[in-house]
Amino acid sequence: MPQIDRIETTIVDLPTIRGHILSMTTMTVQSAVLVRIRFSDGSEGIGEGTTIGGMSYGAESPESIKSVIDTYIAPVLETCDGDGINALIDAMERSVKGNPIARCAVETALWDGLARRLGVSVAQLFGGPVRTALPVAWTLASGNSETDIAEARDLLERRRHNIFKLKIGTRDMRDDLAHVATICEAVGREASIRVDVNQAWSLTEARWGLRGLQEIGVDLVEQPIGEDHVDQLKLLTDGFEIGVMADEALKGPKSAMRVAAGRSADAFAVKIAQSGGLKRAAEVIAIAQAAGIGLYAGTMLEAGVGTAAALQLFSTVPVLEWGTELFGPFLLKDEILTRPLEYRDFAVHLPEGPGLGAEIDPERIEPFLRDKPRRSYMVGAGT
Repeated sequence: MPQIDRIETTIVDLPTIRGHILSMTTMTVQSAVLVRIRFSDGSEGIGEGTTIGGMSYGAESPESIKSVIDTYIAPVLETCDGDGINALIDAMERSVKGNPIARCAVETALWDGLARRLGVSVAQLFGGPVRTALPVAWTLASGNSETDIAEARDLLERRRHNIFKLKIGTRDMRDDLAHVATICEAVGREASIRVDVNQAWSLTEARWGLRGLQEIGVDLVEQPIGEDHVDQLKLLTDGFEIGVMADEALKGPKSAMRVAAGRSADAFAVKIAQSGGLKRAAEVIAIAQAAGIGLYAGTMLEAGVGTAAALQLFSTVPVLEWGTELFGPFLLKDEILTRPLEYRDFAVHLPEGPGLGAEIDPERIEPFLRDKPRRSYMVGAGT
């Protein structure tokens, strides 16, 4: 019975390839909290906790994620049975309210460690993969129509993406609709075009916006209004033919059940971090499946470790009606894995190997470490 010896965390600040414009902020750096759990038998597991745009997006920041793990989660879990993940999840949820990203990062490392000890992938612990290649979207978020069109055409030509999501909500609605229409006209026959409003619209704005997007030919609109207004989300879902997707409204199984019970969305953007870990994300997926709601594998723009974790879970889902947006590593200027994730033929591919199938490269993360940890943190995860 391997016990948890130590839980170690560090923050890496990774520059993005360009400004990534959201309705509430523009990202130029993505800060990820990397977690390593060391077990008494010498095995290890790794995880990642990443949020979007600091605290302008949600209630957690890189600093709070690290602090919660170091101060509240690690003391509770250290010396516990590392194989008893359900009990460890329960202990975290009883000890720490909220903070789903922090809990997800630790849980990911626990699954990685267990799978490595068993010599299997994390996907096998969730019943095994039903696919090894998942359709993957790319977000066009420069804010400039011609720049976005050039980027989309390049990615289509290289067969990397044929699903594009546009971030809107920062400008006047007419300007946003004109921007989307220009891109739809340029590449809409070759690709699926979706938009993400990141809660920026009021109900009145959303009615006008969805009508315009529907006429333009957009396939899907993500979280057009505030996360707390599930009743308003239902009005939009019922009132338009365009697909309406819940994202920030989903904070784990309880909120997913509320959305599903009212049939307040056509699709769920399920994120392992926002759900509070892989197990709770699997429960959100099951709720959507039972309710006949479409599924989309969402992202918090994680680097390679968090993206690999999401791939392990979503590879076990038979039907992903809206594909995935697990493109986080491509938004970063620098790779942090020893073996980068594979993107080709409009899909992201499930990494091979035990656990997550991912290893942190110590030399690649060294320049981006916010605080220099002990060198022992840098070694590769054990088997």
